[in-house]
Amino acid sequence: MSHVPILTLMLIVPLIGAVFSLMAGRETARVIALAATLIDLALGLVLWAQYDVGGAQWQFQEHADVFAGFAWKLGIDGIALTLIALTVFLMPICIGASWNAIEKRAGEYYAAFLFMETLMIGVFAAQDVFLFYILFEAGLIPMYLIIGIWGGAERIYASYKFFLYTLFGSVLMLIAMFWMANAAGTTDIPTLMQYDFAPAAQNWLFLAFFASFAVKMPMWPVHTWLPDAHVQAPTAGSVILAGVLLKMGGYGFIRFSLPMFPLASAHFAPLVWGLSIAAVVITSLIALVQTDMKKLIAYSSVAHMAIVTVGLFAFNRQGLEGSMVVMISHGVVSGALFLAVGVIYDRLHTREIARYGGLAINMPHYALFFLLFTMASIGLPGTSGFVGEFLALLGIYQASSWIALVATTGIILGAAYMLYLYARVVFGDQRHADAAALPDLDAREWAMMLPLAAAVLAIGVYPEAVLAPIRKDIGTLEARVALARPRGDGQVTTGAAPAPVVAALTAAPLKGMK
Repeated sequence: MSHVPILTLMLIVPLIGAVFSLMAGRETARVIALAATLIDLALGLVLWAQYDVGGAQWQFQEHADVFAGFAWKLGIDGIALTLIALTVFLMPICIGASWNAIEKRAGEYYAAFLFMETLMIGVFAAQDVFLFYILFEAGLIPMYLIIGIWGGAERIYASYKFFLYTLFGSVLMLIAMFWMANAAGTTDIPTLMQYDFAPAAQNWLFLAFFASFAVKMPMWPVHTWLPDAHVQAPTAGSVILAGVLLKMGGYGFIRFSLPMFPLASAHFAPLVWGLSIAAVVITSLIALVQTDMKKLIAYSSVAHMAIVTVGLFAFNRQGLEGSMVVMISHGVVSGALFLAVGVIYDRLHTREIARYGGLAINMPHYALFFLLFTMASIGLPGTSGFVGEFLALLGIYQASSWIALVATTGIILGAAYMLYLYARVVFGDQRHADAAALPDLDAREWAMMLPLAAAVLAIGVYPEAVLAPIRKDIGTLEARVALARPRGDGQVTTGAAPAPVVAALTAAPLKGMK
């Protein structure tokens, strides 16, 4: 394995690109931004190729002490690897989506995107809790600016709402981190993932982290910032917000809540299930009555991410693996759907569903891509959406058949609102002459659509490409939470734990538990 600090390099490249973009004009800035994201994509491919699926849990580790109590610690497991791969895959597409759309203060715009790429990769690679917190919170800044400066007519309201919602929950998480560091005597994330906090403390720590991750997902009822943010954000802002930033909440549950507070996770699992299935039903019904394409897709994101939280708190392998695949698939598919909306918005400058119709006649290539992404969103077999949702629902069913039944209604409602959207935009009569005159995809748009379509089909046909890197880490996480696995009645059972785990815990009582 290479000794080159590839993770640090992946953080530095977009940061350097951001600095040069600030000093450049529009044409030069967008070339710099594209080059920086493509270099990071190449480094991501090297990272993927060199990652040893059967090797140690933590690889590519880097460590440098900065000052007392804080260290520059980076490293990845398979879970972080897949999310970093998703990030570097989507970023060049975001730059491409902004190529002609952004005219004012373009250098600052591209700098904000590149700075955000550094922060997103850093969140997934951080192995120190305070380094994670700094990067996690700093990610608010560039997205706040992207919405607030380059967004729509209500951009100020949407940007403030986005910032305040996400910041509030994270204050509690910071307090909890200080307590954890003092109790465990370390800020190292891999060590804390194996440390056993006292059961009573776990409940409070779980709630503190939950306040941050629930907003970030976002979970119902703290989801209301998301539709406003999506509607007002430029196309590329919506792509990266849905594609990566929402995944930080799910990643937080996987990295912190489940392994560090397993007993509390089991205790609060019924709460998580209740909020999640409420989100599946309520936001899907709200999506059905939307007249704005972006807002409809935004509400669908809340419903899809609710499947993720239910799957994670099913505490079994199928649920955990399914939730991860749903996150990766949703990152690609939702990003593609927002991009598809952006393509016709750039031509007609409206997102109102009623202003379109019959686009299959004059935009057949666009209609084909839009159809593929629509089918992936509703989980058609052969697409990425099917694999994740099938695994997640299988895991949910093992935990509770009733929860699985309600969660499945989200699939049915999802098909209803997505097919309704597609039918009204692409099929039917061409009621408006300006929509009927829209040109089909150009070369730049083809270059953005093709990689997304390829990813949707590749994951759908060969899901092992995503499952192989995460399988070992999911197994470790499953063993960690096995003794606290909740039954379908909301109680906690220890009978489902693997025998080796039971023997180990019987021989050596959990540290810190009384």
